[in-house]
Amino acid sequence: MQSIALENNLSETAFFVPTSNGYHIRWFTPAKEVELCGHATLASAYVIFNHLNHNFNEIVFESKSGELKASQNNEWIELDFPVLIPFACETPDEFIEAFGLKPKECFKSMDYMLVFDDEEYIKRVKPNLSLLKSISGRGVIITAISKKYDFVNRFFTPKYGTGEDPVTGSAFTQLTPYWSSRLNKKKLFAKQVSKRGGEVKCEIMGDRVKISGTAVEYSIGRIDI
Repeated sequence: MQSIALENNLSETAFFVPTSNGYHIRWFTPAKEVELCGHATLASAYVIFNHLNHNFNEIVFESKSGELKASQNNEWIELDFPVLIPFACETPDEFIEAFGLKPKECFKSMDYMLVFDDEEYIKRVKPNLSLLKSISGRGVIITAISKKYDFVNRFFTPKYGTGEDPVTGSAFTQLTPYWSSRLNKKKLFAKQVSKRGGEVKCEIMGDRVKISGTAVEYSIGRIDI
């Protein structure tokens, strides 16, 4: 699986197999396996709903992060993931140097999360990714309040073989509780403003978060091993 992910050279490659209760799923970057991935789970759900004769509106995935669920809501696919609460921490000096600006706040959970005041800064910044390779944790989320959306974000994971992730469902397990509390809203509409980008609907549900996105079929093929 790791060799296939390396050959694919995408942010993540998902692998799933049927079980008695649904499916078992794993995710690999070009460099290593990860414990949680949203957009590859959404893509897997799209394939199951549209190509594997799945006769129910919900899919149950078993994973290293526990039970995950996916359901259809018109053209949107809704993921049910565990909430990851980010805790306030000091901003590492490497981040200030890498981004060229000290964030307003810094948090840590599965990833670091840096909160800035300017959404335009989030869109234009080109961080020094080499300075982020030695950090603890998986990657670095940057985020700011938005005029069009509730918030915007980007996500960087150079230590996992990818510089910037286009859309990161698992990052919203950390972003949603923060912005829900700050904006006093349970339902949020956000955009990950990478070059490719993607809109995401989020809803806090106790210790779970519902993350919704859309998928587009790109190709159907065969891998020879």
